[in-house]
Amino acid sequence: MITPEQVSDAAEQLYEAERTRKQIRLLTLQFPDMVMDDAYEVQKALVQKKLSSGNAIKGWKIGLTSKAMQAALNIDIPDSGVLFEDMFFDDGAVIPKDRFIQTRIEAEIAFIMKSDLKGPNVTVEDVIKATDHVRPSLEILDTRIMRLDPETGKIRTIVDTISDNAANAGIVLGGKPVAPTELDLRWIGAIVSRNGEVEETGLGAGVLNEPAKGIAWLANRLAQYGDMISAGQTVLSGSFIRPIEARHGDKIFADFGPFGTVSCDFE
Repeated sequence: MITPEQVSDAAEQLYEAERTRKQIRLLTLQFPDMVMDDAYEVQKALVQKKLSSGNAIKGWKIGLTSKAMQAALNIDIPDSGVLFEDMFFDDGAVIPKDRFIQTRIEAEIAFIMKSDLKGPNVTVEDVIKATDHVRPSLEILDTRIMRLDPETGKIRTIVDTISDNAANAGIVLGGKPVAPTELDLRWIGAIVSRNGEVEETGLGAGVLNEPAKGIAWLANRLAQYGDMISAGQTVLSGSFIRPIEARHGDKIFADFGPFGTVSCDFE
């Protein structure tokens, strides 16, 4: 465990890294005793700094929901972060080149809630009842922490990622709103292209076998801290593709078939 002063220091570093677009060294190197609970404390302190600056919470993201990504980080649970008001982009948006540091893209199913969802003991059925509609989405990932430390060769861990608001940076909503009862979320798929070339494909079943399971997991985790998913919020259920590097000049296009499309361009 790390001290409250170290938590505050880590949150300040991350806040400034985002503001200046200059990455910091791995927090797990700076604070070797950090554990996952510490990481969520750092994230919480970072969220408070953003709220104090005038930003507003608009939802949540769930990450590391696929078996492949969990195996890569040697964990067996997802992680989560906060969606802020200034992270939302319109379908087809042009992302300014000075907005982010090192962007990647994931394809996800976004849940837009019509009623509160508060744990414990939230089930998939509860999630479906509380959801107004689902939509295709792209999540823009960014990292305010170096992926690889140049001096030691140490790679970023789940503790670093959680601290960094789960590498959360932006969201693009597209397609058409559909009630979750009208389709089998496991079979919602996407073909994701970069500059017209297919880079990744996947199905919703890649997200814990049922995308709504991630929403239930989040509601139950938040309940441990007296929090909940609120009506009107957007929740990203987790990616069913591997992250795609998004470079300057790239056009990302995701075709969700009958579910619609969603895209964005990077300056």
